[in-house]
Order: sequence, then C-alpha cells, then structure tokens
Amino acid sequence: MSILQVVLGALGLFACFVIGVITGIVYRKNVAEKEIASAEEESKRIVNDAIKDAESKKRETLLEAKEEILRDRNELDREIKERRKDIVAQERNLQSKESKLEKKQDTLEAKDEQYNEKLKAVEELRDETVKMKQAQIEVLERISGMTADEARAHLLQNLEAELERASAIKVKEFESRTREESDQKAREIIGSAIQRCAADHVTEATVSVVNLPSDEMKGRIIGREGRNIRTLETLTGVDMIIDDTPEAITLSSFDPVRREVARVALEKLILDGRIHPTRIEEMVEKAQRDVDNVIKREGERAIFETGVHGIRSELVKLLGRMHYRTSYGQNVLQHSIEVSQLAGHLATEIGADAVVARRAGLLHDIGKAVDREMEGTHTALGVELAKKHREGYEVIHAIESHHGDVETKTVIAALVQAADAISAARPGARRENLEHYIKRLEKLEEIATGFGGVERAFAVQAGREIRVVVKPEEINDDQMTLLAHEMTQKIEADMQYPGQIKVHVIRETRHTAIAK
Repeated sequence: MSILQVVLGALGLFACFVIGVITGIVYRKNVAEKEIASAEEESKRIVNDAIKDAESKKRETLLEAKEEILRDRNELDREIKERRKDIVAQERNLQSKESKLEKKQDTLEAKDEQYNEKLKAVEELRDETVKMKQAQIEVLERISGMTADEARAHLLQNLEAELERASAIKVKEFESRTREESDQKAREIIGSAIQRCAADHVTEATVSVVNLPSDEMKGRIIGREGRNIRTLETLTGVDMIIDDTPEAITLSSFDPVRREVARVALEKLILDGRIHPTRIEEMVEKAQRDVDNVIKREGERAIFETGVHGIRSELVKLLGRMHYRTSYGQNVLQHSIEVSQLAGHLATEIGADAVVARRAGLLHDIGKAVDREMEGTHTALGVELAKKHREGYEVIHAIESHHGDVETKTVIAALVQAADAISAARPGARRENLEHYIKRLEKLEEIATGFGGVERAFAVQAGREIRVVVKPEEINDDQMTLLAHEMTQKIEADMQYPGQIKVHVIRETRHTAIAK
C-alpha cells in the first residue's frame, strides 16, 4: 500500500467521524427542543390547573362567607326579637306599677285631707283649752293672792325641803344598815377564809445544830491549826460555834441559804470521814447543788399547793429561794402560799377572779428572793420581775400596792393586801427584832462588797465580825491594810451597832499542778 492510499483512508475515516459528530449534535438539539417544548406545555397546564383550583376555592370561600353572614344575621334578628319582647314586658310592668302608684297617690291625698281636717280640729280644741286654763289661772291668782310664777316657786321650794329631809333620813338609815351588814359580811368572809386556810407558824431561827457521832469529830472538823474550820467558814460564810455542848456544832448565819449549804456540807463530811481543805471544797460544791435542787422542789411545791399554773421556770426558782428567806422571823415562801390561799378564798366569797387572786398572792413578795443581791425595795424588785416575765396588769399592780406604796385600783390588789395583813397578823407569825438584826447584817455585807477588788463578804459572829475575801490579782498585801481601814471607817459612818465589829481581809493565792 502506498502512502497516498494511507492518507486517503485516514481522511475518509476522519470525514466519517466528523459526519457522525455533526449528526449526533443535530440529533441532540432536536431532542432538547422537543423536551423544552414538552416542559413549556406541562408548565402551562400546571398554571392553568392552579388558576382553576384557585378560582374554585375562591368561589367556595365566598359561598361559606355568605352562609356565615347569613347565619349571624339570622342569630342577630332572633336576639333583637327576644330583646324587643323583654322590653315590651318591662314596659307593661312599668305601666302597671305607674297605675298602682297613681292609685296610692290618690289614697294618700285623701288621707292627707282627712289629717288636715283633724289637725284643724285639734288646734281649735287646744286654743279653747289654753283659754280655759288661762281663765282658771286668773281665778286661782285672785283667790291665792299670788301669781303663777310665785306659786310655782313656792311649791318647788316646799318640795325640795321635803325631799332633802326625806333623802337625808333614808341615806342615814341606808348607811347605818350597809355599815352593819358590810361589817358582818366582811367578818364572815375573813373568818371563813382564815378557817379554810389554817397554817402553823414557826418562827425561823438563825442557827442550825449539827449532831456529831462523837466529841472526837470536833477536833477533826477544826483541823490542824484550825485550817479545816477556817476553810468551811470562808467557803460558806457561816460562823461555826464549837463550845462545850456535847456531840454538837452550832452553825450561825443570818442567811438561811448559806447556813443550809454549810449544814449539808458538814453532814456529808462527817459521813465521808475525810476532812481536809480540798475535800471540804468538793462537799461545799455538792451541798450547793443539793440546795439548788431543794429550791426547785420547793418552788414546784408552792405552785402545786396554790393551784397556780403557767409560771415561768425562772419565777419558780425564785419562789423556791424564798423557802430560805425570812421576814420578821416568818418563812417568806410559806407566807406567800398562805397569802395566795387566803386571797383565793376571799375572791371566791365576793365573786372575784380566784385564779388571778391566788397568782397575785403567791408572787406578791417575789422581790424578796433577790433583794439581797439587787438594789431596791422588794416591792419595786417584784414589779420589775413580774414585768420581765410578762405577768398581767392585775398581778403587777397587786405586787406594787400590797404595802400601800401606791393606791389600790383593782379588787385583786385589795384582796392581796388584806390577805397579806391577815397572814402577818397571826399570833407568832413574825418577830420584829429578828428582822432588824438581819437587816443590820445585810447592810454590813453590802458595805464590804461595795469596795473594789472584793470577791465576797460574810458577816459572822452575830454581826460582830465581817470576813472579806478579796481578789488576789487586784488587791496586794499592802493594799489589804488600807482596805480594812477604809471599811472600818465606812462602817462607823453608815451603821449603828452595839459593841465592836472586827474586819478580817483575806487574800489567798493558789497554784495547782498535776502529776501524770
């Protein structure tokens, strides 16, 4: 094969390829044109269908709206008809009421005319009566020789004089009868109350006696060079008298709480058998706790015996402290219980509130539980305590007025005042000299504790001696002499007492170490 033939064959193949490509392009163009035409027709069909659907829905919506409007219009017409019926019915009722009112008005007008006619007749009769009365007065004035005003004044004067005489006689008779009846009734009430509240009275003493198993115990209580007895007296503040009385020691103190603590501590020491300063301190602390328990029990006993409830625990403890408090030799707690019972019985007799009366009677001397630790009279302190613990007005006023410091304004206060006087006036209930003696000892301790650096002070030996315990960190040995001198001057200036008073100033330092 020659090159020319090869070239011609290649050209033929190329021409066939070109013709095929052109033919494919033409075919694809025709197919694309047909597809575009078909798509246009389809889109036109879809648009036409959508337009037809929209028109159909529009017609349906219009029809529904017209039907809804028609239904609303029919409903509105129905309501209008019903309201018109109601209005017509109301108009008929109003017309009926108007007709009735017109009839009533006609009736009232007729009655008004009748009333006016009767009123005219009454006025005519009144004028005639006035004329007749005036004529009678003129006749009476001619007969009596006095005018009407003069006769009226004379008559009133005579009536006033008669009424004054009659009233004076009646008042005098009433006062006499009332006084007799009230005196008799008061005696009956008080006698009944006293009879229902019988109580034994024992004058409180200022000494206690502790029995010893043997006289040998006296020496052990005194201790080497008196250290045991000094420790006891210093810790308790009582005077221990060891004399020739066999198998007995006398404890003397004006403060019954101290005396009781000393008695209990001493009895515990005797039973224990170990008597030395350290053991004494332990027993005194235990005795103090025991006495505190007794104070609580005594307060609860007082509440139980008087039937007074709802008293706060702090007041109960203060009531128990009064078990160891005396007034003119009379036990204050027992006195308060008796006043409570008497006031309750008196209130029952006269119809007053017996519960409040018993409560006021029980608390009337509550200030005496703290009057040795706080400044002020027991009345003022009692009022302050009652207000602090939210007692009622009647109770507070009864406390305030039971000694006549203020005027009694309530029945309860008067009953408590009377019950207090009855309890104190019983034979043997009080002893005046003992109270003065106790007040002198209290004053002596008050003067001693008023100085700076003093921890505590105890009046012993019936007030002939005062033992003052000072704080070692505040008072040194040199200042003790000056303090004792100042106390003696203060006692001489502020007190009156028989004989002499010895002042002992005690300063003690301790150092404790524990071996392990």
